[in-house]
Amino acid sequence: MKVLGILGSPRVGGNSDILLNQALAGAKEMGAKVEKIILSRKKISGCLDCTKCNETGICVIRDDMLEIHQKILKSDAVIHSVPLYFWAMTSQMKAYLDRWCAFFDGSWRWHKAYLPKMKGKRIGLMTVCGDPNVHTADPIVHSFRETCKFSGLKLFPVVQASAAGKGEIERNEKAKKEAYGLGRKIATS
Repeated sequence: MKVLGILGSPRVGGNSDILLNQALAGAKEMGAKVEKIILSRKKISGCLDCTKCNETGICVIRDDMLEIHQKILKSDAVIHSVPLYFWAMTSQMKAYLDRWCAFFDGSWRWHKAYLPKMKGKRIGLMTVCGDPNVHTADPIVHSFRETCKFSGLKLFPVVQASAAGKGEIERNEKAKKEAYGLGRKIATS
């Protein structure tokens, strides 16, 4: 079992990072091999909508996303952790998610080579927002839920938490426990 963690926050050591570390620790406890990618430390350009990947399954943009694509394909599960910025996911996470286009053909079906590696892949999502109402981050959840629904990915129950100041989530035992539980569950289900 390989579990890939994707940090969509540019704030390393912040609340989203803390939750991701908890989830990866839970997965590791269950015997999974884990790896974390910090998107803000990668060069990931936005999708150009050139449609060349529709035919080849390979993005023409030569940046770090090509390596990330390979890591996604080789993983059994991918856990994403992202804060809410202006009622949406961060620009780093959006560029990453948009570049998933390369996995699909022009009719939005998995490329045949990717289908066995992607269909039913386990997806985790954790959101953090400064608003006490964690559902303020629901637009992020909607984006991931719809992506999983149309493509046949298996979205696990989403962890949503509220925290503003860097590291504030450390005091939220409930959120940390849920993140840890997500990691354990995604590694064994």
